[in-house]
Amino acid sequence: MALMCRALKVSAQGYHQWQKGAARRARRQKSKQELKDQVCLAHARSRRTYGRIRVTQELKAQGLCVNEKRVGQLMREEGLRAKAARKYRATTDSTHSRPVAPNTLDRDFTATAPNQKWVGDITYLWTEAGWLYLAVVIDLFSRKVVGWSLDSRMTAELVCCALNMAVKSRGQVAQTMCHFDRGSQYASDLFQALLHRCGFTCSMSKKR
Repeated sequence: MALMCRALKVSAQGYHQWQKGAARRARRQKSKQELKDQVCLAHARSRRTYGRIRVTQELKAQGLCVNEKRVGQLMREEGLRAKAARKYRATTDSTHSRPVAPNTLDRDFTATAPNQKWVGDITYLWTEAGWLYLAVVIDLFSRKVVGWSLDSRMTAELVCCALNMAVKSRGQVAQTMCHFDRGSQYASDLFQALLHRCGFTCSMSKKR
């Protein structure tokens, strides 16, 4: 060591001080990484819904001595953010005065051939552009989506487009039973007229 210090033109005392500093830095880095791992784990367990305050509370409950400022810094370094809870979006409005069809399907979701029974529904999706509504039509024989439509508004046109796609993809569908909920889109004059023109038998049920 003395020979290397002379060759590198550094003092032995300076080398020892650097060595001690490097060891301290390594311990701090290891401690930081261990704490960062705990922060990431707590955030993941919350399904990415916890911010720095709740992550700090979680770590303190585990016996770790941390503060919100430190946790917030580590979360920023890892790009961790609290995922905002999304509000529930109702897709069925049964409080209307339009006529509804009887529940002919009666929860019998079996079919022995294609185009015997179709079911339709509306769901919602969150995208960077905001909420979008998806209407689908499914053939119960194959459980295949035979028609769908996507729009930013939940209108009668939305469900009509989905059914029209199903008709075009399947051809002759007269006497097919189509089952939906009693939502205003499916009970609308526009949608019911489309069912009548295509020769469908309509079935509706209440929301369970």
